[in-house]
Amino acid sequence: MPRFSIIVPSYGDGGPPGRVDTRLGEGRLSLALDSVLAQSFGDLELIPVADAPDAVAAGTAAGYAARDSRVVPVQAPPASGLAGVRNAGMRAATGAYVLFLDGDDTLAPGALAALDARLAETGDVDVLYAEHERVHWWEGGQDAAAAALPARIPDGAFAPDEAPRLTGLLLPVWGTLYRRSFLAEHRLAFPEGHFTDVGFGGLVTVHAGRVAVTRSVVVRHLLRRQGDPLNRPGEHHLDLLEQAGLVLTRAAGQGLSEDRSGALFDQLLAAVLKTAAHPARLPRRSRRAFFRRARRLYRRHRPAGHRRPAGSLGVQHRLLAAGAYTAFRALRGANRKASSAARRVPRARGLRTRLYYRSQLRRRIDPGLAVYCAYWGRGYACNPAAIHAKAAELAPHIRSVFLVEAGQAHTLPEGVEHAVIGSRRYWQVLARAKYLVNNANFEGAVVKRPGSVHLSTQHGTPLKKMGVEQAEHPVVAAATGSFERLLGRVDRWDFNLSSNRLSTEVWERSFPSSYEMLEYGYPRNDVYYTASADDVRRVRRRLGVPEGRIAVLYAPTHRDHDAGSDSRLDLGALCDALGDDFVILLRAHYFHDDDRARPRDERIIDVTAHRSSEDVCLAADALVTDYSSIVFDYANLDRPVVVYADDWDVYRETRGVTFDFPDSPPGPVARTPRELAEVFRSGRWTSAEAAELRARFRARFCEFDDGRAAERVVRRVLLGEPAEHIEPAVPLARRTPAPAAAPTSSRS
Repeated sequence: MPRFSIIVPSYGDGGPPGRVDTRLGEGRLSLALDSVLAQSFGDLELIPVADAPDAVAAGTAAGYAARDSRVVPVQAPPASGLAGVRNAGMRAATGAYVLFLDGDDTLAPGALAALDARLAETGDVDVLYAEHERVHWWEGGQDAAAAALPARIPDGAFAPDEAPRLTGLLLPVWGTLYRRSFLAEHRLAFPEGHFTDVGFGGLVTVHAGRVAVTRSVVVRHLLRRQGDPLNRPGEHHLDLLEQAGLVLTRAAGQGLSEDRSGALFDQLLAAVLKTAAHPARLPRRSRRAFFRRARRLYRRHRPAGHRRPAGSLGVQHRLLAAGAYTAFRALRGANRKASSAARRVPRARGLRTRLYYRSQLRRRIDPGLAVYCAYWGRGYACNPAAIHAKAAELAPHIRSVFLVEAGQAHTLPEGVEHAVIGSRRYWQVLARAKYLVNNANFEGAVVKRPGSVHLSTQHGTPLKKMGVEQAEHPVVAAATGSFERLLGRVDRWDFNLSSNRLSTEVWERSFPSSYEMLEYGYPRNDVYYTASADDVRRVRRRLGVPEGRIAVLYAPTHRDHDAGSDSRLDLGALCDALGDDFVILLRAHYFHDDDRARPRDERIIDVTAHRSSEDVCLAADALVTDYSSIVFDYANLDRPVVVYADDWDVYRETRGVTFDFPDSPPGPVARTPRELAEVFRSGRWTSAEAAELRARFRARFCEFDDGRAAERVVRRVLLGEPAEHIEPAVPLARRTPAPAAAPTSSRS
């Protein structure tokens, strides 16, 4: 029997209406599991528990179990909620003591050794309460002080009557150690519903016979950027009354001392009154009903001899007991009206524009209108364009408008309705649209209206640091501007698209908010699995690739520390080294798409201004790139890739990266122009070793791209199909990429 059973719950959507979703991201869950397995004290079992809808958590847990026998994954019934998931973990536990760890928290180094040492001092206890740290959601933020244990507590194990105000209501369930046989003896489990920690912590307090505390920090608790999901508005706050009633009923049956029953009552009522006095937590229609039910709870369960607290809280007790709802609201200022969304409109351009936009916001949302934008209006491109095209097929009842800059309107495909950015029509459709789709971000003046649906599609796999993680790198942070404004735009997202697990982890850290992550792949990459050989030949002819030549795409990324560069290679010299069988397709970063200083050479075809990067990739028989995210998209084609990493160390330090790219490359790595030429001359670019590197890279980064990403997005976002009804990606081994035009393997 292990000393400790550590239960890590995770659950997804699918519960009852109004349920607060705390789905965990894979990145945070992995940190939690790693923090347990890295403990110096190893006599443990780690029980990650997920319910059926949370396939990501279940997959993560299975991977850990394959690597460490101490990991025992448990599957809870579908839509179990936090209570059901934790209870499933308790039923599976075999350790002497049970410790709950929320999946976005971590165990402090040495925590289990400290708990074991404390138990050696106190002997067996029913409950061991511990300290914790509150960790800011962003590593650059300042950590908050934890709510410390009371100062005056007996040194060793003691009976609850010796410290009656020390209860499980004021201390978290996670990070508290429970003797498993004590929980089993009293049949203690997490009650169903929201605020289950209140119910469980109170029931434990009622039944505990011997308790102790440790001043050691056990858990590093993540302060979520948007706070505890339970504090968000909704009918779920009514469950707090159910949990309080459950605890107080059990306490009355146990015959607790006056001090203990009074402490429980005061602490539970403080939580209830805080909710009753907080106008934003309860819908308007539920506030009076909550107050009435709270009054019945108060009158039924107030202990004999109970003394009301002093000050304002005591006044609230009296008003609640009297049922004086109007006076209670007045006392707390609950009758202040929240300003409407229109009054919070940020400053758009010009007074007339602001007034016009505000007037449009007063009109009802058009449920059949979707607005799309890509690369800040640069044209019809990327994921928004692919979703737009699929929506025309699967959701023709939804009218679609693409937003473009004035100079880009002529580039739109025939039949695509558009609005020019900054025009009255632009502000009108932004105000009225039900669906808003963007691969970057809509400007700050755009209001997130209740009932609207915002989808961020992103526009690449993040090899470089993004969002708030850029703050560590001064060069990038200076160009990014206000992180507060950035996060304000992120808060408008309802959905965020991910192309692989790395992206999921990075988006969660870089853009922390409450959106739903869609691990569906990138719609723009669908064409890599749907294009035919004729399509590839047609694209090559359009780009001017000579028949029979091997086309090598060179696509460098932008350098924040060297903003003037768009190519770091002497392409003429590279052409000389490659020979007459090759041509180079040059695609500079879009930040340099108007550069006129690029080389003029018939062996070099400048495709920078071509609208579709997907076309360019289809035309290329091989890719040479440095750290551009295009490599993750191109890998879907399963064609040769060569990495030219001449300044990796500088790029890594100045831009910040998410993993060591040259150590996990999709093909051979060259550090100098001579090495790059040698990779091609020697045939290493098409070698078996290169193919093996590419296969590993594809398995890691092409997980969700299978040719049906756009369909998944349209069904989930525009048609509103439940997440569990969306078909998963086809396994990589069963996909067939578009064929290359030139047989590169035979020319090595």
